[in-house]
Amino acid sequence: MDLQSVLTMLGGVGLFLYGMKLMGQSLERFAGAKMEKTLERLTSSRGKGVLLGAGVTAVIQSSSATIIMVIGFLNAGILKLVQAVPVIMGANIGTTITAQILRLGDINNDNLILQMLKPASFAPICVVIGAFVMLISKKNKTKDKAGIAVGLGILFIGMNMMESSFKPLASSPEFMQIFLVLTNPVLGVLAGMAVTVLLQSSSASVGVLQAMSATGAITFSMAAPIVIGQNIGKCVTVLLASIGTNKNSRRAVCIDITMSILGAIIFLVIIYVYQGLIGFSFWDVPVNRGRIADFHTLFNLATCVFMLPCISFLIQISKKIVKDKNVSKIDEELQLLDPIFIPTPALALEQCKKVMVSMTDAALENYRLASDSLFRYKEEDLEKIKENESFLDKTETVLGDYLVRITEQHLDVEQNRLATEFMHTVGDFERIGDHCQNLLDVAEFNQEQEITFSEDALRELKYLQAAVDEALHVTVTAYQEETESVCHKIGPLEDNVDYLVELLKSKHIDRLKSGQCSTQGGISYIEILTNMERISDHCTNIAQHLHQRIVRQNLDTHKSEVFDRQSDTYKAMTAYYEKQFLDPVK
Repeated sequence: MDLQSVLTMLGGVGLFLYGMKLMGQSLERFAGAKMEKTLERLTSSRGKGVLLGAGVTAVIQSSSATIIMVIGFLNAGILKLVQAVPVIMGANIGTTITAQILRLGDINNDNLILQMLKPASFAPICVVIGAFVMLISKKNKTKDKAGIAVGLGILFIGMNMMESSFKPLASSPEFMQIFLVLTNPVLGVLAGMAVTVLLQSSSASVGVLQAMSATGAITFSMAAPIVIGQNIGKCVTVLLASIGTNKNSRRAVCIDITMSILGAIIFLVIIYVYQGLIGFSFWDVPVNRGRIADFHTLFNLATCVFMLPCISFLIQISKKIVKDKNVSKIDEELQLLDPIFIPTPALALEQCKKVMVSMTDAALENYRLASDSLFRYKEEDLEKIKENESFLDKTETVLGDYLVRITEQHLDVEQNRLATEFMHTVGDFERIGDHCQNLLDVAEFNQEQEITFSEDALRELKYLQAAVDEALHVTVTAYQEETESVCHKIGPLEDNVDYLVELLKSKHIDRLKSGQCSTQGGISYIEILTNMERISDHCTNIAQHLHQRIVRQNLDTHKSEVFDRQSDTYKAMTAYYEKQFLDPVK
């Protein structure tokens, strides 16, 4: 094999890989969000899961990509392990579609239509038409369709280049000697694994083997163990993708590897036992692309049939290999923000919403624990408050970075609006957490310095605590349910909190003048009032941004129409909350 042949072979491999990637990416962009949402929802039965995995993989031309997608869903808690395993099985079947497409190169019929189906004929046409459309089109969907055609054409051009470089090897005794060695099943499996790991794609490595079959030197006895090894080698890419994911994601990878190894063992035993006892008539007969494609498909279909009834057993094995570990709330929640979703903004934003909901729960819980500590200090609540505050702080940073990465994608108007609202709101929830921490600090200081408030001060503070609790509870409800009508309650509540704070400050100053309260107690009391008022202010910010997003206004708080203080509804709600919180203090 001279230098020119080596360069042609390497160029062919490069074009083949690039064509497959371009075609897969174009297909994924064309229907990616729909496919991933379908993958998320249609896993109610094992059969549906297998068909779904096979269908998605046939479209995006990569079982590794589908399985990595499944790992992302597992990591995000969207799928359960028992739902994911059939999808993985189906993905292994779907990856064989590339080899089946490549068998078109075996067409030798003189019929004009069949001749046009040969890769050498339609590959240039696909590239020319696709490239022309990509250059003149302004619509992304049209460009994606053209990208599919260009990718397919480049894939076949690469295949033809590989074939032309391998053909001279048919008469090479050294080449024949190498493949005679690969009739050893162990060496054949290892060779198949090595090529797949090198190319990072079982479809590509099978395509290379199909190209080599044009030499006429590849027999069934050589090809069978190589194909089996190629199906094991693909697990390496998925294994690397599982690093840093949660236990169920790693268990899914463990199951994929286990299925591939068990399937390889069963197939090899059946093949070589049968060959030893009876013998295959085609054992030493050269194989073509179609035979290799058929064996590739048969192996994955049979493995799926063997393993499908054993899903529970496979899950048990994976649990013994990947054991349960204690995971903090922070790590568990932030695992939802998997980078795998970023190219699909609709799903990525949905994951952000789940984390935001967790933030609302943490903020509300911290307010209730921290405000209660002002009246009855309990050390057992400290750990929970600190855990929630740490979660809110870290989430603001991680979620903010994640949202920035989402906004770098191509977002539609609604997605952009949602991302912008999240960016505003995540900061408000984190500030609420900070003010709750401030309340706890005051409670701790009062406990250490033995500072107490008068009965009147405590009674009045109870009404403010209840008003802010109502404001935060209504905000959390509005945010989680995305209800516009609930947003309108926040304005009257904030007005009442502001009135209460001013009234309580005035009353407390009177108590300071009369000597009913110490100076240090007065400072603590004012600190409490300030932080509670700030919490109410942040509730208003959240309600404004949420309302503007729901009614599709621009996110500009100065132009918000969420609070119409002249409306009868606003006045009625204000009067209702005054009677509940303000009048008892007056």
